[in-house]
Amino acid sequence: MAERDMVQTRRKSSRNKRDEILSVAIDTFGRDGFEESKWADVAAAVGVGSTALYHYFESKQHCLYVVMAEAIEIARADFDRITGENDFATGVRKVLEKGFELDEHEVQRSRVLVAGQTRISGRRKSPREEQARQAARVRGHDLEVAWATFLARGMEQKLIPEANPQLLSRTVIGLHSSVWLWYRPGGMLSLEQVAEFYVPRHLAMIGLADGA
Repeated sequence: MAERDMVQTRRKSSRNKRDEILSVAIDTFGRDGFEESKWADVAAAVGVGSTALYHYFESKQHCLYVVMAEAIEIARADFDRITGENDFATGVRKVLEKGFELDEHEVQRSRVLVAGQTRISGRRKSPREEQARQAARVRGHDLEVAWATFLARGMEQKLIPEANPQLLSRTVIGLHSSVWLWYRPGGMLSLEQVAEFYVPRHLAMIGLADGA
């Protein structure tokens, strides 16, 4: 095997292991809570020694920030794609519906993202942790701005009532985020039932006529 191919193989293997660690961490943090989760348990589930995790993540906190940043990146990609493909009213509804079209692992990722919000306000001494924290903060802010810009467009088109688009975007995101504080897969309500309740109320709050 050529040296370049060997390097690419090692990079791919490293990336796969990193993604596996993130996946296990999401399920562990989401199920047990970040505080109660043990870094050693993540290592055991992945099948590596605890010290091996530090090759990929400097700490459990560093891993959390990466999970949050990547979760927001996924949400932003869905937002951009859906709002870019549809008119305003259809785009709003489809974005809101997409936010509930999650499998169990994605639900846990949403729980981790929401629960971790209180942990991104303070600066970190570690450069790697601080870089990951800033990435999560910036991406969260950018998603909020994207929502505000989109809602302002609806106001300009006279499709929804005039309001402060920044506050409205925060309200929309906050209402959706609140679901992951209490929703549990396999609980009394299915995610479809939750969406049937929440989406019309989101729409009504935004000011679209077909809201509840």
